[in-house]
Amino acid sequence: MLSQETITIVKSTVPVLQEHGHAITKRFYARLFENNPQLKNLFNQTNQKQDRQSMALANAVYAAANYIDQLEAIIPAIQPILHKHRSLQITPEMYDIVGENLLAAIKEVLGDAATDEIINAWAEAYGEIASVFIALEATLYQEVKENAFEGFVPFEVTEIIKESNDVKSFVLTPPDGMRLAPYQPGQYISVQAEIPTEEILHHRQYSLSKAYDGVSYRFAAKKDGIVSTHLHDNIRVGDVLRISAPAGHFVLDGSDSPVVLVGGGIGLTPLLSLADQALRLRRKVTVLHAVKDHADRPFAEQLEDFASRGAEILYYAEQNADADVVSGYIDAATLERNATDAEVFICGPEAMLQYVVNACLAATTAEHIHYEVFGPSLAVSTANA
Repeated sequence: MLSQETITIVKSTVPVLQEHGHAITKRFYARLFENNPQLKNLFNQTNQKQDRQSMALANAVYAAANYIDQLEAIIPAIQPILHKHRSLQITPEMYDIVGENLLAAIKEVLGDAATDEIINAWAEAYGEIASVFIALEATLYQEVKENAFEGFVPFEVTEIIKESNDVKSFVLTPPDGMRLAPYQPGQYISVQAEIPTEEILHHRQYSLSKAYDGVSYRFAAKKDGIVSTHLHDNIRVGDVLRISAPAGHFVLDGSDSPVVLVGGGIGLTPLLSLADQALRLRRKVTVLHAVKDHADRPFAEQLEDFASRGAEILYYAEQNADADVVSGYIDAATLERNATDAEVFICGPEAMLQYVVNACLAATTAEHIHYEVFGPSLAVSTANA
């Protein structure tokens, strides 16, 4: 347990983290990869180049400092990180490496302002934070050990489906004799890609797009980025992809309330399995799907199937909107009307997420709004809840 003195010192650094947190985390990642190049394969290097990863870490460090005396309060917010760590096979030893480089980055960026007293307090606090993460992740690893497979396992690609001009679905079956690990609709798998032109392995998370059937996994990838482009251009039926067991917290609750699913483009992927499950449970389902071009809308057949099973499907498109499609963006009034008394699930670009969250907050509270972020877990404000 942290001493009151340590808690006081760490909380006193919150204003400094607000001002310098991004610079600290940028320096942290530079140090981490300089000193431990073997860890590059665990991080999306595109997000590194776009500075998204350091911004996400800055948010996490700030939250940890602000709640250092009540870390249990941030457990719901860190669930996406815990699941992603499990899917990437993050080990406790890696936390020592992270801590060493993070403390060094704080010292470098703050200079003389980072006194020994502050660095020592942060070292103690980081140890406490790491212990919380490690303990929670150990539970996830134990669940996988009992119910699924460990590590990255080769699955055969048995079917590839063209969903649109730039979206393909990949169906994977497990090795002979291996039971398909169960999953909850809304969860994802991590794909470990060995790309001939790359020096390191790349890992990407892809949402599972159908409810569990005990036979195969299916995920969809938009041709955008090094791994998804590799999948589109190089992977054929009969090839093998190494994946880790399903992970993620973006899942239905146990209530019978209506379910509203809001997707932007490829963001519909995890919502497909959620819609399927909710319809099987006889819950009222409304799907709002926005795309740039209706003529090239992915997953059209699945959406038509949901409609035939009783779901209300609202289509939006910026281009080629026909009589049954709203031209333009999803409007706030429709979101507010549907969010009332419902569980809302959102997946899409960050700007869309924030817009939809704000609109839904006019009709419901933050606890009934669930979202999945593309890439690192950047903050989506629910301050009006």
